Amino acid sequence: MHIPRAFAFLLSVAFGVGLRAAVPAPVLSPGQPRLNVLFLAIDDLRNELGVLGVSHARTPNIDALARTSRVFTRHYVQVPTCGASRCALLRGRYPSEPAHVGNNGIRDTQATWAAQSLPAIFKAQGYRTLSLGKITHYPGNLTGKGWAAGPEEISGVWDRSWIPRGPWATAEAIMHGYANGVARVPGRSPPVEMYDGGDEAYPDHWVANDAVATLRELAAQKQPWFFGVGFFKPHLPFNAPKAWHDLHAADVADMAEAAAAKPAWPSGWHESNELRKNYGNSGRDPATDPAYARLLRRAYAASASYMDAQVGRVLAALRETGQEENTVVVLWGDHGFLLGEHAIWGKHCLYEEALRAPLMIRTPGLLQPGGMSAALVETVDILPTLADLCGVPAPAGLDGRSLRAQLADPAAPATKPAHGFWTGGARTVRTERWRLIVDGTGGRAELFDYVADPQETRNVASAEPAVVRELLVRLDRVPPPVAADDAAPKKKSRVEN
Repeated sequence: MHIPRAFAFLLSVAFGVGLRAAVPAPVLSPGQPRLNVLFLAIDDLRNELGVLGVSHARTPNIDALARTSRVFTRHYVQVPTCGASRCALLRGRYPSEPAHVGNNGIRDTQATWAAQSLPAIFKAQGYRTLSLGKITHYPGNLTGKGWAAGPEEISGVWDRSWIPRGPWATAEAIMHGYANGVARVPGRSPPVEMYDGGDEAYPDHWVANDAVATLRELAAQKQPWFFGVGFFKPHLPFNAPKAWHDLHAADVADMAEAAAAKPAWPSGWHESNELRKNYGNSGRDPATDPAYARLLRRAYAASASYMDAQVGRVLAALRETGQEENTVVVLWGDHGFLLGEHAIWGKHCLYEEALRAPLMIRTPGLLQPGGMSAALVETVDILPTLADLCGVPAPAGLDGRSLRAQLADPAAPATKPAHGFWTGGARTVRTERWRLIVDGTGGRAELFDYVADPQETRNVASAEPAVVRELLVRLDRVPPPVAADDAAPKKKSRVEN
């Protein structure tokens, strides 16, 4: 009796037989199609979804995907900024040199690892690989003027990488797009826009248009495919049609005073320059203006709802083209975003809300669809998981581990803590109960107990020296990024987020 590969894989997990982590070649019956991969990357999305119990969230399409997927409620990214998080995703490895913690880590280091990256290993196995929108840091994969000319951010891994042909003149313009083709003016454009018009006024509608058209094209071919679709919202600016802002006109609660307080201890607090310097706030500051803070939180929620509608169009096209039953779907947030927690408006820190982001995986034959896994998992786990599911050989030496056990059983425990990295040598380790953050000099430690203090309002490092010592041992099991050549010339970056 023939058992489809997807079911055989999950049965092997359930009964402890276990496939090898890297299968030399897919074992398929004659004529049996290989699994495709639809990878949905969402920019700056917090764990703020209806399916996760957030009462004000209006994300029906992602919630529907969650009901057919494995939802990882404690997924942590490696670095709380766009380019560096995506670098860890592509490599399946923790940052190993300082460039991997910055937004140009892919561009500046890809020559040494591109051939073993996530899309490259699929391409080597005969997959067609496509990247639409923001999958790597530069939408469309070009790094020159306006992000509209060469060189490529990562070369040789995509059969096609592009941004939709809409009213925005360049990839840089679409990344921070205002209504109907208007580009951001750094330091002057507002952080919120609510154009009274249709969804096509903003970039994510155009991304979804191209994704739908591409899925129809892919349905007509026999070649397996890996298709990355990267949406821009809810990244700043919090722009969406007015109808989506109206949806959240009165349903986002104010933050508790303790959660919104600036840390009173030596900390990783920063001045939220992405919001305060890259946008014109008309003299308003959410730290001192509760009405402005409320406006920003509602605008973020509106941007997320707008994005959710576009994700729904893509998932509907996958179903309508008959490819849903043979496609692994991943929805991944590249990092979180603080909306006033610790008096921070942005990411770029090692606190929970910056590092925790949505992850859900749907695969044919999934056991207990809709089950939520509370295991600690990381972005570096995605590469080995997808390789495992699709029978694609994975590179040796990955830091990530396949999530096959959690896909078979949402109650399966974590296999390792979660590690995070930031500039200046700052690092963090997250266990079931604790988070330890240390700066690059070792002179500052922040310790949070999520059983007693889930909002990180108290640094208990001085009160728990034994815990700090134990977590330092765990932290030091992962070496900090070390420069391969300190004398090498560094390229200047204009990319701030």
